[in-house]
Amino acid sequence: MKIETKVIHAGQHHDPTTGAVMTPVYQTSTYAQKHPGVAEWEYSRTHNPTRTALQDCLAALEGGKYGVCFASGLAAVDTVVRTLNPGDHVVCGDDVYGGTYRLFTTVFARFGVKFSFVDLSDPTVEIPEGTTLVWAETPTNPLLKTSDIKALADKAHAAGAWLAVDNTFATPVFQRPLELGADIVIHSTTKYIGGHSDVVGGALITSNEELAAKFATLQNSVGAVPGPWDCFLTLRGIKTLSVRMQRHDENAKALVSWLEQHEGVARVIYPGFGGMISFVLKGDLDTAVRFVKATTVFTLAESLGGVESLIELPAIMTHASVPPDVRAEIGIDDGLIRLSVGIEHVDDQKADLETAFRAAQG
Repeated sequence: MKIETKVIHAGQHHDPTTGAVMTPVYQTSTYAQKHPGVAEWEYSRTHNPTRTALQDCLAALEGGKYGVCFASGLAAVDTVVRTLNPGDHVVCGDDVYGGTYRLFTTVFARFGVKFSFVDLSDPTVEIPEGTTLVWAETPTNPLLKTSDIKALADKAHAAGAWLAVDNTFATPVFQRPLELGADIVIHSTTKYIGGHSDVVGGALITSNEELAAKFATLQNSVGAVPGPWDCFLTLRGIKTLSVRMQRHDENAKALVSWLEQHEGVARVIYPGFGGMISFVLKGDLDTAVRFVKATTVFTLAESLGGVESLIELPAIMTHASVPPDVRAEIGIDDGLIRLSVGIEHVDDQKADLETAFRAAQG
């Protein structure tokens, strides 16, 4: 079954009671039991039919066997690291979402988990023997660097480590890491998966039974689960994922060609697919602030992946938690602007950015 079909049908079945085509919102905290302690469903932190449909759908889209959903993308990230022990070593990409960096360095580092940040897009990168987990974003956030997932998987496994890939930016439309040897796929379903900027969520997908069992145990024990209405909204968003990603991709490619020729741009960063663009504006931070405040089609806001276009300054927004010296070292300049290109008409997007270029000059 092709992904264009899976986004509409995978994991979702007609309601057996009414025949409802859409997965119902099972808005319940508990379930009646026919015999004490014997029940398919017992409590909605543990299981909920709406959440199960979403988990099964996401697993199918990524080509995995198991999906486990959470209340946010960071709750999903947190769950992976909770499977580790004090003294375990994580090799992480040096250009990752600021929230992931903050969670690793200010929370889990205090409990004895060790983190090394390296450029995983470098084909010569080495994974030290004894590493427990390799954490990769590809494309990265916000510099949009890409990694060879198969090569990373081979290196990780040779070192005795799992490979986890954050696939939020690419989505399973453009990239399926499990098929390339990764052990875990992470999504902030808030972004392209949901696609409408109206629900927060996260997910882990794997084909490894041992990992899936650990994730499910933590999901139930910690309780950072999405509610049924959030799961329903995410399922509804998934149905248009393929067609949305096509439009995001078309618009972004058109804007990249235009930005590369613009006299106000020092450098354009684009991985060759998808709806995310980063570029360095000529000028200082004040110039960049004037630029992002002048747009109207592009909304000044954090997050990404919705049908509407968003614009932000990573240095003082999404990656403000990354120390300035670290930002400078990996290349997050004060003038770096990140675009989440929506599905509006590309001519309106260009006109909006042109207005911002003029405003940036004061």
